[in-house]
Amino acid sequence: MNNYEKMWQELGLDVNLHNEVLNYINKGFQNTVGKQKNRPRTMDYFDNVLHESHGGRVAELLEEKSKGKKIVGFFCIYVPEEIIMALDMIPIALCGGTNFSVPYAEKMFPRDICPLVKSTLGLAFSKTCLYAPIKSLAVGETTCDAKKKVWDILSQKVNFHIMELPQKKNIIDTHLWEDEVHTLVENLEKLAGKKLNPFILKEKIDIMNNKRKVLQRLAKLRIKEPPPISGLDALVVMQAALNDEPVRFTKKVEELCDELEDRVKKGISPFYDKAKRIMVSGCPSVMGNWKVHSLIESSGGAVVVDETCTGVRYFKDLVDTKANDIDGLLGAIADRYLKINCSCFTPNNDRLEMVRTLAREGNIKGVVQYILQYCHTYNIEAIRIDGTLKQDNIPSLKIVTDYSEEDTAQLRTRVEAFLETLQ
Repeated sequence: MNNYEKMWQELGLDVNLHNEVLNYINKGFQNTVGKQKNRPRTMDYFDNVLHESHGGRVAELLEEKSKGKKIVGFFCIYVPEEIIMALDMIPIALCGGTNFSVPYAEKMFPRDICPLVKSTLGLAFSKTCLYAPIKSLAVGETTCDAKKKVWDILSQKVNFHIMELPQKKNIIDTHLWEDEVHTLVENLEKLAGKKLNPFILKEKIDIMNNKRKVLQRLAKLRIKEPPPISGLDALVVMQAALNDEPVRFTKKVEELCDELEDRVKKGISPFYDKAKRIMVSGCPSVMGNWKVHSLIESSGGAVVVDETCTGVRYFKDLVDTKANDIDGLLGAIADRYLKINCSCFTPNNDRLEMVRTLAREGNIKGVVQYILQYCHTYNIEAIRIDGTLKQDNIPSLKIVTDYSEEDTAQLRTRVEAFLETLQ
């Protein structure tokens, strides 16, 4: 029995099956991230965050829970983490990125829905998700039809809050979203047994803004020539961002950026000189999923920008802290989170402009549009993204896939052919 098996048993997990999940994820990690050469030394910390996500981090959360703190799970970056933190609770991402758990979800849910949703549910249904038994509340949002109907079912079984995300960004939609943020606060205050304090809220906003600022610094370093870090390693950092304690995480990313600046001065890069500069756009790649980035970079590309929720969308905008009252601060938070450019919005011209800007700033030679199977909004919006990029003579490749390895050879052929066409 390893150091954590007793903890897993006490949490009600299927320990044998959980060990199989870990072996599956670790094998995927070693076959992708672990195969890289010339990695920054400070990446050791972020590798460890991923490896300890089912061990040390859970033990840490249980210790906090024993002191009276509550754990709030979330499934999307539209959920304001600073509000949860300001009520002395801990936000933690719940999304799964492993194909191992998908069959367990398909026993109840249709096969033809998002693999991220199925992976997440499969971990819970197979009793291999450590966060399911320790959270006090889960917060979902209405970014896609599959999620909306899943929340219907989960809300009958666990303490669940659903945030209604508007599908436009007009004045009426802004008011709706502000109301949703206030309703979330009311629910969180009941759970915490206390009222939101404006001074503490501002303090937590500063913590999250500092986290975003350091990730912005990392993004600027990624687009240097030559890039000092691989896109695969940058993805590992972003996956850790959704799981790690934010102050500690921010400090470690600062250390990584310091090392990367030194690598830039010395011309140290994990890529060959002729690696094609690529932007990945579209769906997120959550913890356990390194498939597309690995395919691109093992085929001669260099992913230097991620226009995804595990990329720029997570840290692009800061919360304005000019206000000193609760209503003013909550309004600023609502405004910041509504700026996230998910494909669920229509019209979605803001996302088109963001893609164009990122491509220009990053000197991007080609864009890989990564679409999870059955994600209709990103799949259809890929047409407009492609058209926008063509105006700047930047080609794009659309990849529609899931978490399995079955299509890896086919995708590699397509990626290699795409990279060959780039100037």
